[in-house]
Amino acid sequence: MGSGHKGHGHGHGGGRGRGSDGGRGSDGGRGSDGGRGRGSDGGKGRGRDERGREHDLGRGGARASHPGAAFGIPEGATGEDVVDAVFGDGALRAGFGSGTAGARGIDPELLPYLEAAEATDAAGSDDGSADGPDDVGARRPGIAGAERLAAAEAEDLAALRELVAANMIPSGDLDELDALLAEIDQDDSDDWNDWEPVLPDEPGAPGPDGGAGLLAGPDDAPGWAAAPGPDGPGDPGDEDDPEDRHRADLIAAARAVEVSERMREVEAEILSRAPEHSIQPSLERVEAVLDLLGNPERAYQVVHITGTNGKTSTARMIERLLAATGLRTGRFTSPHLATIRERIALDGEPIGEEGFIAAWEDVAPCIRLVDERSQSAGGPRLSFFEVLTVMALAAFADHPVDVAVVEVGLGGTWDSTNVVASDVEVITPVGRDHCAWLGDSLEEIAANKAGIIKDGATLITAAQPAAVQAVIAAAAAEHGVVWRRELDPEEDPGEPGAGILRVVDRTPAVGGQMVVLATAAAVYEDVFVPLHGDYQARNALLALAAVEAVFGGRALPAKVVEDGFASVTSPGRLEVLRSSPTVLVDAGHNPHGVSALVGAVEEVFDFRHLVAVVGVMADKDAEGILSVLEPVTDAVVVVPIDSPRAMDVEDLADIAREVYGADRVVVAEDLAGGVERAVSLSEGFDAPLTASGVLIVGSVVLAARARALFGRL
Repeated sequence: MGSGHKGHGHGHGGGRGRGSDGGRGSDGGRGSDGGRGRGSDGGKGRGRDERGREHDLGRGGARASHPGAAFGIPEGATGEDVVDAVFGDGALRAGFGSGTAGARGIDPELLPYLEAAEATDAAGSDDGSADGPDDVGARRPGIAGAERLAAAEAEDLAALRELVAANMIPSGDLDELDALLAEIDQDDSDDWNDWEPVLPDEPGAPGPDGGAGLLAGPDDAPGWAAAPGPDGPGDPGDEDDPEDRHRADLIAAARAVEVSERMREVEAEILSRAPEHSIQPSLERVEAVLDLLGNPERAYQVVHITGTNGKTSTARMIERLLAATGLRTGRFTSPHLATIRERIALDGEPIGEEGFIAAWEDVAPCIRLVDERSQSAGGPRLSFFEVLTVMALAAFADHPVDVAVVEVGLGGTWDSTNVVASDVEVITPVGRDHCAWLGDSLEEIAANKAGIIKDGATLITAAQPAAVQAVIAAAAAEHGVVWRRELDPEEDPGEPGAGILRVVDRTPAVGGQMVVLATAAAVYEDVFVPLHGDYQARNALLALAAVEAVFGGRALPAKVVEDGFASVTSPGRLEVLRSSPTVLVDAGHNPHGVSALVGAVEEVFDFRHLVAVVGVMADKDAEGILSVLEPVTDAVVVVPIDSPRAMDVEDLADIAREVYGADRVVVAEDLAGGVERAVSLSEGFDAPLTASGVLIVGSVVLAARARALFGRL
């Protein structure tokens, strides 16, 4: 008898059989419980002993130390190992099921009968000297052992055929069942001799062959994530049954391992390309890929953001405000802190591993085609950032989103994100950064960033230095945009042409600040922004104006503003990692950004003593950063950054000694040691611990490492 639960065996000796609820039946067929085992005649079957697994959960039902431990699966096993142990011979090697049922994949409900028959065979002989039990009618005296088994199987088969017909065929007609089985036998499209585990891109999503994925549910219902149950594929079975839950956990563990392995492969492929700071002044490659994909970037509205500082925080605020209106959102930001998946967010959450894999596999054929064309003409492959841009824009269309918030990677004009036809553009404060790529003067940098401005869009800008403002004004006039800009501190609000966006008032509060924000449409009073600092209040102002623009310039309901801002987070932006003493981390990496940070620290925290932990990239203005920190810190601990772009720690120490003096500079071998040394220094004063603090700053990469060090993943 085959391994399918309530299965009907159609054809013996390794033939295919159809289970009563869609699973494969006897003799190496597919069982409906979703497991994979050996059929009694050497064929591959699905299923396993459902009853004899008390050991899986332990005698008291306690779970093993880690998923799959009951099967002998070590921690860190590969996906292939897990799948084999759960679905193949590994289950038998680990002792899953015992005796005949475990060895042959017998339906547990038939186990007593077969055990009785085998006991009779062992006690008697082929001449029929011993009789079998009366309730197994086929086991009659005088029949040889092989014949007895054949007769028993025939009788069991007949009974199961009737059961299958009664459950699957509305009329219960055996002839209809035979016709169905004959049709199945003619179809070799699902030959299980070559079966391999196939994971869908998302729960319930179609697999690569166009069929339902491993965890597909009824009609591919969105969000379906139940493992195949004993009542048929996609049926979760009895959710209260510990065995069902355990089996589902094992399948989930196997799936997770497979997905994680594939995720690492995909990430390695993307990271093998030119780094994101390697700029190729062309949009042709990205445009070519998107054209092959059918231009998914045209399927939704786009808010495009550039600037020197505040881009990511502003992008997060815009996305949260849009989400509060009920719209589906996408967000593309860079760089990431903990995982590359952070760069692509759907409805406020980083894309999952399966979604990231799916996004890559959707675009990879087109990327490879464009790579080949470019290289044949002497050009480069798509870079790391270009690939991520394409993946994000395609994923947003597939999700689908209503509005995508897209942050540039570097500059604007030649940034790969500038392929979007944005409806709203935002330029945050512009300062000197990335000078090696964007130019040494503010005018050059501003011109590059103004390159995102499109004809007829709505432009939202922060207050800018005069040189930057002049460049933006010229670009705004050239493209005929609707321009909403922040009031400059030196401007009179009553003057014609003055900026109309204003932070009217703000008051520090626990966990953030209360602000009053004025836009072209309304004045929003008593708005809580859960982020510190004047610059974050100004970022909130830009975000509010941008979302108004999405809705045609109309004022937003107070509830939307309240809920949107309340849900804002900005990891690595003046984030508290520890208290007593307080350890702060910020991703500030240029003098302009660090200056704004210092103002927020002085406003929010009543530190009497503060020690900085600093690491920077080689292309950054280390002297400028340290000069901003020196007046407000007692000492600086310089640390290395694990990046090929990082400044050598001894070179950074030399610069620090010039700014601080040799007696106020400490060099650490790594970040952990640097933080420990900084804490010790901050506590070495005659002051309460609450008056001491440590500030980790200088690089996004350093901020990411610090968050990981303190368990903020």
